[in-house]
Amino acid sequence: MSRTQLLTTMAVFAAIGTIGAQLLWFPAGVAKAYPVQHAVNVIAAVTLGPGPAVIIAFMIGLLRNMLGLGTLLAFPGSMIGAFLAGYLYQKTDKKEMAAFGEAIGTGIVGSLFAVPFARILMGSSAGAFFFMPSFLVSSAAGALIGWFVVSKVKRKNLLKHI
Repeated sequence: MSRTQLLTTMAVFAAIGTIGAQLLWFPAGVAKAYPVQHAVNVIAAVTLGPGPAVIIAFMIGLLRNMLGLGTLLAFPGSMIGAFLAGYLYQKTDKKEMAAFGEAIGTGIVGSLFAVPFARILMGSSAGAFFFMPSFLVSSAAGALIGWFVVSKVKRKNLLKHI
């Protein structure tokens, strides 16, 4: 894949994640669940690798914040989840491990990183497990969607270069 193709693909994933977050969401405890972000993380991790997946997650969080569609908590969870999804997929070559990495990376590790992030940048004094239920619901739902999409695309050979 050329550099131009890579950047274009990353831009499309960032657009899907940004717009999709407003089209598909549901309440999940103290926050809203945006599973499209997590689905994009899994798809990007499998098709492009951990580095581009993290950049895409950052861009989605940045765009959502700039457009007033998200909070600063979009950054720590999604980026950790994208990295872990890509890393586990690279090590195992199993799509389900990418989904697992996204759910664990965002749902558990990212939610714990969100606590000091929220305290420093948002003035919140939430406890260590305050964000975990909503992060887990959102990331698990999105990881399943992403795993389903990647499984179908690869099985049907719709994208030869993946």
